[in-house]
Amino acid sequence: MSGVRCMVMRGGTSKGAYFLAEDLPTDPAARDDLLLRIMGSPDERQIDGIGGAHPLTSKVAVVSASATAAVDYLFLQVGVDAATVSDRQNCGNLLAGIAGFAVERGLVPAGGDRTTVRIRMVNSDSVATATIATPGGVVDYAGDTAISGVPGTAAPVLLDFAAPTGALLPTGSTVDVIDDVPVTCVDNGMAVVVLPASALDVTGYETPAELEADERLRARLERIRLRAGELMGLGDVTATSVPKLTLVAAPRDGGTIATRTFIPHRCHTSIGVLGAVTVATACALPGTPAGDLADGGGPRYRIEHPTGHLDVEVELGETGAVRRSGVVRTARKLFDGVVFPR
Repeated sequence: MSGVRCMVMRGGTSKGAYFLAEDLPTDPAARDDLLLRIMGSPDERQIDGIGGAHPLTSKVAVVSASATAAVDYLFLQVGVDAATVSDRQNCGNLLAGIAGFAVERGLVPAGGDRTTVRIRMVNSDSVATATIATPGGVVDYAGDTAISGVPGTAAPVLLDFAAPTGALLPTGSTVDVIDDVPVTCVDNGMAVVVLPASALDVTGYETPAELEADERLRARLERIRLRAGELMGLGDVTATSVPKLTLVAAPRDGGTIATRTFIPHRCHTSIGVLGAVTVATACALPGTPAGDLADGGGPRYRIEHPTGHLDVEVELGETGAVRRSGVVRTARKLFDGVVFPR
């Protein structure tokens, strides 16, 4: 009845509930049960919780002090109409809010007008750094940076990602053929299957609603996703949200490539941060479906999506390994207080 301390933030083009790990149960099963009740799952409207009835707004960040970085960030994807809580992926959008949350909760001291926070992404045991505005030692969310898919402007959050420690091409191949479709299975922070829209008899410019309404397409995409999960060493991915699938087409709005991303069954109204970084990486790799369609050779790539674009930078070394990746996002604190679970 006393509730749970919680901050709701928009991070990039997602929205989620941010918690200190110390405010949640240490037992994962008890923690997940509590989060389901907080978010209002399972219910397609999440009417009895604070979830927004969509995977992009049913997210949780759990933050704590870190032994190897400034803070640890565990991302949890909470199911909407299913009682599921998954830690199988990162979320680069909620990552944009981690530094501000860490400063606000006293985990990290503000470092002058700008503060850089080193963040260990627990899901993948990888590291990112986030630089935010902290004039006067206070997090400032106001600014003039606009990102597609979010109305208005806010302060920029500079995200830099360390080179991935795992295999960039988990199947060992630049191109695999699954269900007669040439695909690239790539992971630069997010496990993504990149496939040409034309091979699926769609243009890649349809609206998310149009693609979701195509039951034949969705069934075929799920067959491809399940097989790709096996090839990428992820095992049976039936009940998980990874790998993501990104349909690619030639750009038509001055960008590098056009995309439509499934997460995994709903079509994203934009594209996730780490998903965009991974797709940009595929653009940089010769011979991939993305590389064949890409207009531009980096290191900056403009990834077109249904509501605009996302600019990312990816630098590859001579051997094809990733040197660095970076992106500019925004975040904003929406609510700070106590949430009362069902």
